[in-house]
Amino acid sequence: MRTTPQPKPWLVHDGALTGLKVLDLSRILSGPFCTMVLADLGADVIKVEDPVSGDDTRAWGPPFQGEDAAYFHSVNRNKRGIAVDLKDPDCLRLIQELATTADVVVENFRPGTAARLGLGYQEVRERNPAVVYASVSGYGQTGPYRNEPGYDAIAQAVSGVMSVTGEPTGPPVRFGVSPADLAAGMWAAIGVLAALRNREHTGTGDWVDVSLLDGQVAWLSYVAGGYFASGSIPQRYGSAHPTIVPYQAFPTADGHLMVAVGNDGQWRRLATAIGLAALVDDPRFATNSDRVRHRAELLPLIERALGARGAKEWDALLTEAQIPVGPINTVDEALRHPQVVARGMVTELDHPDAGTLRTLASPIKLSDHPAAVRTPPPRHGEHTAQVLTAMGVGPRKWSDLCARKAAK
Repeated sequence: MRTTPQPKPWLVHDGALTGLKVLDLSRILSGPFCTMVLADLGADVIKVEDPVSGDDTRAWGPPFQGEDAAYFHSVNRNKRGIAVDLKDPDCLRLIQELATTADVVVENFRPGTAARLGLGYQEVRERNPAVVYASVSGYGQTGPYRNEPGYDAIAQAVSGVMSVTGEPTGPPVRFGVSPADLAAGMWAAIGVLAALRNREHTGTGDWVDVSLLDGQVAWLSYVAGGYFASGSIPQRYGSAHPTIVPYQAFPTADGHLMVAVGNDGQWRRLATAIGLAALVDDPRFATNSDRVRHRAELLPLIERALGARGAKEWDALLTEAQIPVGPINTVDEALRHPQVVARGMVTELDHPDAGTLRTLASPIKLSDHPAAVRTPPPRHGEHTAQVLTAMGVGPRKWSDLCARKAAK
């Protein structure tokens, strides 16, 4: 009796990027985040790691889940993993061959490193003119700082983002996550998709050059716009907004609450709801521009009013009054939020070593070709034999590579 062949778990038949082959030469966070976005959308991502140490983040714990750190698990799902030594000539030739057959290559080496391995854009393009090649680095492929190493916190600092983060009387503060790395990964994914769209018309690929610094400078957006318009150097406002008032976290009787009043109608409803109806007709606070100019007079009045009740009570009352408001959740509270749960943003995977892994799902909701969390992050070298066998590497050659510790 013949049985119907079952699809391989890494092959997606309804993903938006089904059929796309991605060679992932990146490590740590920015590149792996980019390739995870592509993998969630259905691309077949082959992640290349060193056979001895693997991706650095496998060791970035505790906490660990199985043999690997939770950090590694957070950005490497839906990928196949191979472990080969790029310093070994035989292994390097195999990866060069993989690059020749890939639709997309992603790397985040320091500029020039990939080229020295024969895996730079120009080298890959000579053999594969249709390749879309993405490079993520600290400062980009050009400019006087191109050879400097890239670190998230340094990009936050140099870009000016850190200068506007923190309390007005306190020191500059880095974000609680790594926005330079994560943003660079997102920018790279956007660039890859744009280049793939263009390839449909031209038949040729492109080089996507993304830097952590550029990505953070781009995020200055309205802050930079205000500087261009006024010449005034932006300052730190804590949780407050430089050009909207009231728009910040306020203390209540038992905790803080975020209030975001975006227009004058919302302001009038807020003032009435918190017992400050007399301020509605006060010319100092009539419009947002007035409130920005008189923020030092207005904010203590709001703080005093909100201090009369607890955060949950105010949250309910202000929500009923149709005022944008929200609790400042801890991470565990945020992951249990009913809207987060309803949107399926937390899911589970079965991992052969770690057991059940809880992980974040993709925020990209496509109606007909949804992103999906299908397979757990690969164990170190889990798919090396599978991928190399498909490339024609026989048992004798595979044994030789393993004996030389050039592959795992």
